[in-house]
Amino acid sequence: MEPAMLRRRDGAGSRQEDGFGVQPRRVADLGMVPNLRQSSSSLCRSRRSQYPFGNCEKQGNLSSWIPENIKKKECMYFVESSRLSDAGKVVCECGYMREQHLEEATRPHAFQGKEWDPKKHVQEMPTDAFGDIIFTGLGQKVGKYVRLSQDTPSSLIYHLMTQHWGLDVPNLLISVTGGAKDFNMKPRLKSVFRRGLVKVAQTTGAWIITGGSHTGVMKQVGEAVRVFSLSSSYSEGEVVTIGIATWGTLHKRESLIHPAGGFPAEYIMDEDGQGHLTCLDSNHSHFILVDDGTHGRYGVEIPLRTKLEKFISEQTKERGGVAIKIPIVCVVLEGGPGTLHTIYNAITNGTPCVIVEGSGRVADVIAQVASLPISEITISLIQQKLGLFFQEMFETFTESRIVEWTKKIQDIVRRRQLLTVFREGKDGQQDVDVAILQALLKASRSHDHFGHENWDHQLKLAVAWNRVDIARSEIFTDERQWKPSELYPMMTAALIANKPEFVKLFLENGVRLKEFVTWDTLLYLYENLEPTCLFHYKLQKALAEEPERPAPRVQMHHVAQVLRELLGDSTQPLYPRPRSSDRPRLLLAVPNIKLSVQGVSLRSLYKRSSGHVAFTVDPVRDLLIWAIIQNRRELAEIIWAQSQDCIAAALACSKILKELSKEEDTDSLEEMLLLADEFEQRAIGVFTECYRKDEERAQKLLVRVSEAWGKTTCLQLALEAKDMKFVSHGGIQAFLTKVWWGQLCVDNGLWRLALCMLAFPLLCTGLISFRDRRLQAEGGLARIRAFFSAPVVVFHLNILSYFAFLCLFAYVLMVDFQPRPSGCECLIYLWLCSLVCEELRQLFYDPDECGLMKMALLYFSDFWNKLDICAILLFMAGLICRKTLGPKIIIVKRMMKDVFFFLFLLAVWVVSFGVAKQAILIHNERRAEWIFRGVVYHSYLTIFGQIPAYIDGVNFNLDQCSPNGTDPYKPKCPEIDATQREPAFPEWLTVTLLCLYLLFTNILLLNLLIAMFNYTFQQVQERTDQIWKFQRHDLIEEYQGRPPAPPPFILLNHLHLFIKRVILKVPAKRHKQLKNKLEKNEEAALLSWEIYLKENYLQDQQIQQKQRPEQKIQDISDKVDTMVDLLEMAHLKQSSSMEQRLASLEEQVAQTARALHWIVKALRDSGFGSEEGVPTLAPQKASVGRDPELDGGLKVEDPGDAYHVDARHLLYPNCPVQRFPVPNEKVPWETEFLIYSPPFYTADRKNKDLVDPVGDALEPLSRINYNAVDGCLDRHSFHGVYAVQDGLPLNPMGRTGLRGRGDLSCFGPNHTLQPVVTRWRRNQDGAICRKGIKKMLEVLVVKRSLSEHWVLPGGSREPGETLPRKLKQVLRREFWPSFESLLTQGMEVYKGYVDDPRNTDNAWIETVAVSVHFPDQSDVELKRLNSHLYSCDAGVSIRWQVVDERIPLYANHKAILQKVAALFGAYY
Repeated sequence: MEPAMLRRRDGAGSRQEDGFGVQPRRVADLGMVPNLRQSSSSLCRSRRSQYPFGNCEKQGNLSSWIPENIKKKECMYFVESSRLSDAGKVVCECGYMREQHLEEATRPHAFQGKEWDPKKHVQEMPTDAFGDIIFTGLGQKVGKYVRLSQDTPSSLIYHLMTQHWGLDVPNLLISVTGGAKDFNMKPRLKSVFRRGLVKVAQTTGAWIITGGSHTGVMKQVGEAVRVFSLSSSYSEGEVVTIGIATWGTLHKRESLIHPAGGFPAEYIMDEDGQGHLTCLDSNHSHFILVDDGTHGRYGVEIPLRTKLEKFISEQTKERGGVAIKIPIVCVVLEGGPGTLHTIYNAITNGTPCVIVEGSGRVADVIAQVASLPISEITISLIQQKLGLFFQEMFETFTESRIVEWTKKIQDIVRRRQLLTVFREGKDGQQDVDVAILQALLKASRSHDHFGHENWDHQLKLAVAWNRVDIARSEIFTDERQWKPSELYPMMTAALIANKPEFVKLFLENGVRLKEFVTWDTLLYLYENLEPTCLFHYKLQKALAEEPERPAPRVQMHHVAQVLRELLGDSTQPLYPRPRSSDRPRLLLAVPNIKLSVQGVSLRSLYKRSSGHVAFTVDPVRDLLIWAIIQNRRELAEIIWAQSQDCIAAALACSKILKELSKEEDTDSLEEMLLLADEFEQRAIGVFTECYRKDEERAQKLLVRVSEAWGKTTCLQLALEAKDMKFVSHGGIQAFLTKVWWGQLCVDNGLWRLALCMLAFPLLCTGLISFRDRRLQAEGGLARIRAFFSAPVVVFHLNILSYFAFLCLFAYVLMVDFQPRPSGCECLIYLWLCSLVCEELRQLFYDPDECGLMKMALLYFSDFWNKLDICAILLFMAGLICRKTLGPKIIIVKRMMKDVFFFLFLLAVWVVSFGVAKQAILIHNERRAEWIFRGVVYHSYLTIFGQIPAYIDGVNFNLDQCSPNGTDPYKPKCPEIDATQREPAFPEWLTVTLLCLYLLFTNILLLNLLIAMFNYTFQQVQERTDQIWKFQRHDLIEEYQGRPPAPPPFILLNHLHLFIKRVILKVPAKRHKQLKNKLEKNEEAALLSWEIYLKENYLQDQQIQQKQRPEQKIQDISDKVDTMVDLLEMAHLKQSSSMEQRLASLEEQVAQTARALHWIVKALRDSGFGSEEGVPTLAPQKASVGRDPELDGGLKVEDPGDAYHVDARHLLYPNCPVQRFPVPNEKVPWETEFLIYSPPFYTADRKNKDLVDPVGDALEPLSRINYNAVDGCLDRHSFHGVYAVQDGLPLNPMGRTGLRGRGDLSCFGPNHTLQPVVTRWRRNQDGAICRKGIKKMLEVLVVKRSLSEHWVLPGGSREPGETLPRKLKQVLRREFWPSFESLLTQGMEVYKGYVDDPRNTDNAWIETVAVSVHFPDQSDVELKRLNSHLYSCDAGVSIRWQVVDERIPLYANHKAILQKVAALFGAYY
């Protein structure tokens, strides 16, 4: 068992250290799992809502799906092992005991006695361990688990996690790796790591993947999740923590075995009795238990974890039109040799790594040397660091192992763009979450992309993570100036994904909403409404009503149709139905729009033609509506702050929200009503600011016709929304008062009005004052007309008319009521006719041309009009109620609703008591009318004290009832004793029922009704002032448009109107005082003034927010936290400064010692002193733990390696051979390297005539002539004569770690040709494009479909040929001679060695780079070249590409291209 223990405790094969392995050659096909790419979070949410947790249907699906698709591994042949179990029992080679095998595995087989082979002796069968898992004694937290074979395809596991476990597709994958044994971290570092890891996982929606066991780094992650789950922020969302562990190393795994699924399975953590096995960590949420059929063998899960992580990182997550590949990052804590291998593989595969300094061992070794130049990372330095951080196991490190560590660490540090060291206490690295995200962005910036794609990718990541802080600090910097149009696609994504902070950020960085909001954008936004949104349901309903079949796609007139239902009929459609001739043309099919590196781009939405005219009058309004209908508070507030017509916008939002709340559920209802009140308060706040500055201009805002909001006014929107607080505002009431008095001054007393109404010649005396100075100065008819057209005068004239009508009506009834109508009675009829005509005039009055049906609906929707019609004969009483009893009428109307609810409850008790009483007293009564009387009528009268006489038998009288029920006028008698002629029913029961009935009805229900009435009264009474002020508008509006003459003289006005409207066809016009359309200049000035005051209002709100006690407490708390952090940082910096000073002092002492040593030696050599008197100097010790960043003499950026790098990569391309590690200092052949023992590899080629012999036998190789022309091959090197050792040439650049010729054709130099074909980049006018002052080049490049990089069209040549094979593949044969002549005329820019990963100790590539430049776009040869470019292979692409340092070429090709750019003085 010792080897197993060593493997477990060591790092090389440690159980959870290796988060990454060798890059897999193939990835399982996505097509094997149906609908795998349907991976949006909304789908996952819908699945979770469809199958709630613990649902039997879901368990049934898992119980059937998992055994059919997920397999485990079982040893099928028992082969006795020489090792014994911990209990001293005989075990199989697989590690399991005989009784733990299947029955057929223990029977004699033909394989028994032979060597045990897992490929033959282990078979797959349906898994028997899956379902839900709970940890006994550790709470009721439920996780998921599954046991699966190590050969399970990654696509199948991913399908299980997203489709059946219901996990949302992650925005980020965090692979945590490190020490498998428990280790100690500083308390503060531990706290910072836990907080940062959970924060980044929660804020970005990441998955955390670990080894899943309760030890080492996995335990640290689990404790971080546990601390988070106990915090208040746990409700914001669960952190997905996935543990991938080995099934055969789990302690107590028998409790997880349930063939039909464990729902749940109870797992017991027994750390004391686990022995060399491990327990699962209870704080992980999901477990993938990898099975290879063995017991006690660690590291089984590493290959599967590597493949799964790579597969997930290749998936694309799409939301809001933005598609990104899921990024992955490796976080390293502590760790041993296995962890170093994991980091190396991760860096090799391009995965960024975050090293947590201070966690110990490997992490600290890499952190200590991370900022050193590669030349200073020597074997001795690594040996020193290993002695410092691996004190316990340093003696086990052999020389070859230290060399291997040095080489790997050099390769890791060489790719600094993928390596991030988190140093606690360093400036700019306060949190681990920031370090992780910065590492990903740094890695993204290092990738070669064309143009702005790199920055776009970084911004996509930040938006996907929802980390606006990272976007502000890392992306929107001075390094990159964003054009507004470049942000439009991400603005759309942020809107759809409801990320208001990013919307705000984009607006701050220049996004112009007028350019951003286009026809296509709005359509795309409405097609991506939340499916649960009520507006989405209404929109689909409107589409279903369309006559077209199938149902048409969403258009803006469909949106306008639904919006008009919400805003009311007083508004015009916001988006009119377009005609075929003027409808803006869609540029592409909207549902297929996706922002992706491949395929159609969302950016094309904003490529508008020059002749395109904006279809919308207010883009801010459009976005505001889109946000409001989805009840997105923060988004709506940000957009409203950008609005122009802000008061109308706020009131419209209030109206929309109140209408939507009528059909929403309870939670959304409260949120919508709160948001509606908030927008009403915003309207009040802005109007208050305006009214304080200028009353007249503020009142203009009230009645200004808003084209953006359907040609309605702010006042009309407030009335439609029933915003009583807004309408009862003092400024609005002052405006209504001014309208009420017409052209009269409001300070005229009523007695003056009464005098002038009775004697209008007094108007000429100046008794009445007018606002208009001309009327004040003039006299006569103008004054009379202005006076009698004022609504206040019309109102009082109508009052006098009503009193006159009442007196006349009373006179006719009491004095002059004749058999035939008298003259006075006819006058009454005429009077009533005038009243009816006036109601008809109001009904047909349509200044806005809404149509008869709409006007009728509006008319009858008014409660007062209904009252007028119902009480036309009591018109005077109705008018008085309008004036003085309005709120009381509201109270009565609401109390009627209370009465109906009360009557329903009362009916239940009445009928219940009546049925019971009737059944007890009366036997088989068949008369329906008397049944109704007994059940309902008598029971109802009992409430008011009319108790039936026969209910208790005391007052029973046989004469008052009919014994047989035959008398139609008497009820049937109760049950009677025939002998005593007395009632025979149980009196105690009827009396008890009566008492209970009276108790509940008279005491409980009636008091309940009184309480309901009291609540209603108090509720309305509190708002009496608001209600009356709100209703006052209707009264003023009615009398402003009413004819001035009172009934019955009003008939003359009606006759005039009939002639004017019907005969002369003169349209009706609304009075400008309540609806005024301004000139464009005046309206623009008014809106600018409103915007200015809106900004003042928002600033005041921010100041008030800061002055609130809650905000002050929060600010003080933040300041205290900041001070604590600063104090801790000061302590850390002080200690760091002390370390720096000590290191400096140590260096100075060392320099002094060296100087003294030199002085002593110089004096001794000069003959002074003797050997006996020489003082003994202590040997100089290397400074321990010195921070390389504190050494000012060190360079942070590596200037570059002096030796080849790619030729020493440990993994040779396209083969399983691994090179012998060669650190930098051991590259030169002159340097002694005794342990150097590279493997020999030579690839076998089909065409053996064109390559050198295979193998290292000297006889066939001895015929090769090196440093000469060998037949058709030139084996001369551009670097002079190279050495030949043991019949094999030596690479002139030094060791590579591999012997043989590898994948190259011949030993020695392999000559290639790289033609660099360039031309000037030109714009559409033919002018040369420039970057700054330098011209820009374009280069001809090719790319194969399986490669991520473009290359120059060069390479090896056939013997005797001039053109490279790769160039011939993209150039037609007839142009080959012409291109050969171009090459002879070209300029040689480089000749020499190429650092290629295929190079070996005995074979290498040398190239000649020739520049072929076309300076003139009209060059005949350039045109011929373009016409002869083609690809004979479908997998090969060719194009002209702009020359830039970000061009994705191989490194050696980029170096050549840089030389060409420098040759022509072009931009690079």
